[in-house]
Amino acid sequence: MKKFFTIAALLAADGGAIYKSKCLMCHGADGKGTAMGVAFAGSEFIASSSDQVIAEVILKGREGDAKKYKNIALGMPAMKLSDDDTGALVVYLRSLAVK
Repeated sequence: MKKFFTIAALLAADGGAIYKSKCLMCHGADGKGTAMGVAFAGSEFIASSSDQVIAEVILKGREGDAKKYKNIALGMPAMKLSDDDTGALVVYLRSLAVK
């Protein structure tokens, strides 16, 4: 998998728009989480993990035994995104984590 912090990825996709269409319903408009998805705002996982690890969670999901947050009823579904869209989403999630 290629590195996600590329000019092409940032120019080709809008991470905020991808978040709104794919993630907002479970993780909330401001990234503070809901009963269906964990918070990204202030997330130590997002802040400290590599681009690759975050991308793998986005692309592969976390269902069943792979779920990290057992208090959230739903598993994280796998997402079908291009490399550029995944990279843009990683950048956007990192921006939420530092808020």
